[in-house]
Amino acid sequence: MVMPMLGLKGSSDQRQIDDRLQYHPDVYEFYTSAADFTPEGYQQLDEAVQYVQAKGIQRIVIHHPMVYHEWHSEVVAPEKNFPELYRFIETSTEQLIDLAKKRDIQVLVHGGYAGKEVQEMVNLYSSTEEARQAVYKRLDRFAKAGGRHIMFENSIAPVFAYGHPEQEDEILSHDYRLAFDTSHCFIEMHGDNQALQASLKHLRDHVVHYHLVDSMGQTHDSLQLGKGKIDWAPVLKLLNPDASSIYEINLRDQWNCHEQVESHRYLTTIAKKLMQGE
Repeated sequence: MVMPMLGLKGSSDQRQIDDRLQYHPDVYEFYTSAADFTPEGYQQLDEAVQYVQAKGIQRIVIHHPMVYHEWHSEVVAPEKNFPELYRFIETSTEQLIDLAKKRDIQVLVHGGYAGKEVQEMVNLYSSTEEARQAVYKRLDRFAKAGGRHIMFENSIAPVFAYGHPEQEDEILSHDYRLAFDTSHCFIEMHGDNQALQASLKHLRDHVVHYHLVDSMGQTHDSLQLGKGKIDWAPVLKLLNPDASSIYEINLRDQWNCHEQVESHRYLTTIAKKLMQGE
């Protein structure tokens, strides 16, 4: 086990970046929106990456936009039913891969999101299995294009969820570089800490990045560490020590990352106790 790193998340907004950088994080993850993929927005994002790198931060991740117009960026969305969304996901992912290769950073793409919307999209296929295979086929293309610069995050949806050993085996067979959101797996497993720990152990060698987030295990609540029901001491022992991580917590104020910093303090305290053998 190693001490947890300080990973913070924010947009390319200068105020948000400077708020995070005052804590000298080891990792910065950029939240993006569709506005970052206009010519002006994309240039600003590139300049923001260079600014963060100039401050000495080597581990940078760009999170693919969660939303496009009224939809989540669901890779399961069939092209014939959602042509505009499908094309946006294609072009924005291509742009991010280009930027990641140019700046030697990482891109994170969700294998899915959650809720009624994704289920409606899955229902457009003949079965959930066919929908899942469509997701894998698309992620396979992204993985080939992105190489060591791209990773895929778990969802709370049937098409790309962690916590189910058979589905995890199938994901592992694709040799993806994985991002692991602790809260998503915990919610998928209905608040079962043993199932979360089993998933962390099973996928550990393929995980390159963690979203450390607490949850009550029922809905997507994105809680500060210590405010939910995840048992963090066993989780710490199961993290891949070579992976990066951030605290992806809902903030009361997007220009103040207090809840992320407090999450780090909480986890560091647990880590020190474990190292002392308590």
